[in-house]
Parts: sequence; structure tokens; C-alpha cells
Amino acid sequence: MRRLFPVTDVTDETAVREWGLAELAAAYAHPGGGREPWLRANMVSTLDGAAQHDGRSQPLSHPADMRIFGVLRALADVVVVGAQTVRQEGYRPARARAEFAAAREAAGQGPAPVIAVVTASLDLDFSLPLFTSPLVPTLLLTGAAAAPDRVAAAEAAGARVVVAGEGTAVDPARAVRALADLGHTRLLTEGGPRLLGELIAAGVLDEICLTLAPILTAGDAQRIAGGPSVTLPRRFTLKSMLEEDGFLFTRYQRS
Repeated sequence: MRRLFPVTDVTDETAVREWGLAELAAAYAHPGGGREPWLRANMVSTLDGAAQHDGRSQPLSHPADMRIFGVLRALADVVVVGAQTVRQEGYRPARARAEFAAAREAAGQGPAPVIAVVTASLDLDFSLPLFTSPLVPTLLLTGAAAAPDRVAAAEAAGARVVVAGEGTAVDPARAVRALADLGHTRLLTEGGPRLLGELIAAGVLDEICLTLAPILTAGDAQRIAGGPSVTLPRRFTLKSMLEEDGFLFTRYQRS
């Protein structure tokens, strides 16, 4: 792996290949040390804009992408994900990683990030490991009018239901506040595209870590963000860019 931006004086090929977990954790450290809520997204896209292949993002990935995926999770208090992505990608609980245990403890974090699922209907399979065997209870972000029987089923399965909107819809800004009130200020979302689009439209996304895969898929796959459009385009600033095997790992922050 090598750093393309910001430009440094490091040009030795041996040095730039020695990117371990500690170097990646430093490169992706949260601004402000977690004192205020900071919402970052981690997504992958092909050269022609596809965020999925056959309905899943995994075929677009790379070993370095998965290392960064793991580091971003290890830095996060909570991973926010849409219910459809949970169903499609077969989401499992986040695992504790020994190499990050001391850093998480020093930061006042639990052994693994919480998974928070955004769901209006609570139409989820509560027998899955995400609910039956997480290190920390899974959160469900839903609206005040969520069906009482589904709320009861979720709570019986060990999940914690958090109201973050009126009616059945989830208000992205309210969801961020609700998570921060629970002590989760280092927020990571892994999509899917509909949820990311809603976060962008609500103006609550602070950062996006985008992997650009040197792949062409054509077809009609979703982009990384869908849903409502914004009145004015959101401008983000490039903070860093890494490269390995032709994959670009970019980090943009709100301007």
C-alpha cells in the first residue's frame, strides 16, 4: 500500500508497503477524539458507479479494502446500517479484536462496536446471530409508531429499541442525536445506498471513506447513495488517498 495524498517525502517502496493496522488506525483517526458526534460512511464503488454486484458489495472488495473495513469498525462506537443491507449482506455482530482491545479501553469504548439497524417496520429475523449472540446488544432505530408486537419481539430477542422519529420513519438527525445521547459519538455507516442517501439529504454525514475498485460491471446496479436528492450538491474535501493493486482508498470530509 502507498499513500498518494497528502504527498509526503516517503518514497522508499519497502516503507510504503509496511502499512499495518496501527498505521491505518492513525490514518483514519476520528477528528476531535470522539468528543462530538462524527458520522463517517464506508462504501465501495466500481469505476462505472456500481455499489453492488448481484445485490452485494462483497464482490467489489479487495483484501486491503477489508483491512480498512476492519480498522474503521475497530475505531467506531457504533455501526449504523439499513435493514435491507442487514438482510442482503447477512450481517453478523461486530467482533472484538485483540489488537485493538487496549486502544478501545483507553478510549472508553466497549470490546466491539454496537450494530444499530435503521428499520421502520422492524421486519427482521430475530433468530439471527446479530440478535442472539452479539457482544453488546444490537440497537434498532425506529419511529414512535412502530408496531408494538414487533417492538416486543425485538426486545424479547435482546435488542434495544431506540425511537428516532415520528410515525414509522427514522429522522437521520434525530438518530445521530439519540446515538450520541447513549455515548456513541464515533459513528460509522456502511449503507446501504438508501440509508446513505437519506443521511446525505439530511446534512448529517461528516465524512465518506470511498474505495474505488478498478472494475467495470455495467448493468443497472445501485450507486453508493440513492433516495432523495439535495437542493444544492454537498461539497466534500479530499483528506487522504491510499492505493494498492489499483484500488484507491479515499477519505473525504465535509468542506
